[in-house]
Amino acid sequence: MASMAFSSVFSAPLHVLPQAKLQSSTDSSFMPILKASSKFGSSNSAFFQHGFSIQSSNISGFASKSRSFPMVYARAATEKSIHDFTVKDIDGKDVSLSKFKGKALLIVNVASKCGLTSSNYAELSHLYEKYKTQGFEILAFPCNQFGGQEPGSNPEIKQFACTRFKAEFPIFDKVDVNGPSTAPVYQFLKSSAGGFLGDLIKWNFEKFLVDKNGKVVERYPPTTSPFQIEKDIQRLVAA
Repeated sequence: MASMAFSSVFSAPLHVLPQAKLQSSTDSSFMPILKASSKFGSSNSAFFQHGFSIQSSNISGFASKSRSFPMVYARAATEKSIHDFTVKDIDGKDVSLSKFKGKALLIVNVASKCGLTSSNYAELSHLYEKYKTQGFEILAFPCNQFGGQEPGSNPEIKQFACTRFKAEFPIFDKVDVNGPSTAPVYQFLKSSAGGFLGDLIKWNFEKFLVDKNGKVVERYPPTTSPFQIEKDIQRLVAA
């Protein structure tokens, strides 16, 4: 693939593509040819593990020899919704997510010591204040898997978010979002909106937008700010 232009590969019919191994997502020689996504709420884009996208209509069914990367929602995921899960809140109490039926949701893995923390918490709080009476909720899940940037206890996390950023949206128990101990709710989210290069969460503040029926409708990389998602939120609350 290194000797062939990326555009020519994906413009050709899939059945005549030359055999080639798909390079690893960590291969720096592969990353420059990916175009960062700037189109929010597009049903024609599929987010990569590292926050990139290309037109899914051109790559559906493409697979490497060692692993396939489905471009459609997993069948098992479509049979469930976010409302089927019960999670623990920041105080350790069980919360059935069915309580959010009929509301649009933005689900975010948060951290207290990340370079993205201040801007994301501030913008999330602003959006929540603006749309919470219109059928919108933000569900925040602390996670310490990225640079150890959420090291505090649940009470410390709660005090940080609620005191410093006046966060009023629900904050839940600290969870794993990748690996063998991934929380079931994140297994569902990732299986519903996996990326072409895999379904791993890349970093703190990756975001999933969920409709009123509990189905994932879009996934945004960590570098997408909450304000950039506002138009998509407006469409869902108005639906």
